[in-house]
Amino acid sequence: MSLAVTGATGLVGRFFVEEALARGEPVTVLTRRTPPPGFFSAPVAHRPYTLGGRPDLAGHDTVIHCAFAHVPGRYRGGEGDDPEGFARANLDGSVALFQAARASGVQRVLFLSTRAVYGAYPPGTVLTEDMAPCPDTLYGQVKWQAEQALFAMAAPEFVPVSLRATGVYGPAGPGQRHKWADLFDGFRAGRPIAPRRGTELHGADLAEAGRLLRNAPTETVSARAFNLSDILLDRRDLLALLARAEGLSTPLPAPSDAPVSAMDCNRMQQLGWVPGGLALLRNTLPALR
Repeated sequence: MSLAVTGATGLVGRFFVEEALARGEPVTVLTRRTPPPGFFSAPVAHRPYTLGGRPDLAGHDTVIHCAFAHVPGRYRGGEGDDPEGFARANLDGSVALFQAARASGVQRVLFLSTRAVYGAYPPGTVLTEDMAPCPDTLYGQVKWQAEQALFAMAAPEFVPVSLRATGVYGPAGPGQRHKWADLFDGFRAGRPIAPRRGTELHGADLAEAGRLLRNAPTETVSARAFNLSDILLDRRDLLALLARAEGLSTPLPAPSDAPVSAMDCNRMQQLGWVPGGLALLRNTLPALR
């Protein structure tokens, strides 16, 4: 097997790369710049790639598409003041990659989508893949449109799959900051922290889902979306773990009472997927400090 990953040096893409490398699989990273030496745990091949490009992907059986153009640090609202450019780069650019993959003989494409495709459902709704997407942000709309374009390409020899992931956490790559770094720094400094809770998924569990979807029977996964989520996490509980680990006496934020829409992940679990839950969060915390 041979894997190609776009956006491979980002927080999420890196987990797919490392999962494959741990299994001894050759990996090609598609990024604008060559990754610095030692960024990954083992050597990788590199091909220059920007959204909109049509790389030659011959020799790869799977492409995982994680690349996404956005204002730094923002996905929802990531269009900034250029919504047309945002849509063009991410929708047209993704479609161009899908077409290049199919033309190159790639057998399976996994597209990193998002829970934002469900956008407008009331908070507290249990989200299932059978529900009609109704995105209420441009981010969710572009992801949903890219899903539809990819699924329309399905054929016996070309298997498209969408990974509708919630927020992803985990250690960042060398020289990068993890998603909660600013939150942790603000808490240590005693700055006010607004109450919030949401669903989270460790990047390693996301990558394991990708592995299962790569190996699943075609008829089980082709042109289908899969919800991927694990824990419901309150900032108060997360920061309590940090305070305990570092001996901090900083007051914790109030717990959030906001309703959260949980993602039903039964479809993925039927393939044998078992995410790590709170135990994995606790085990990961030392790498996030």
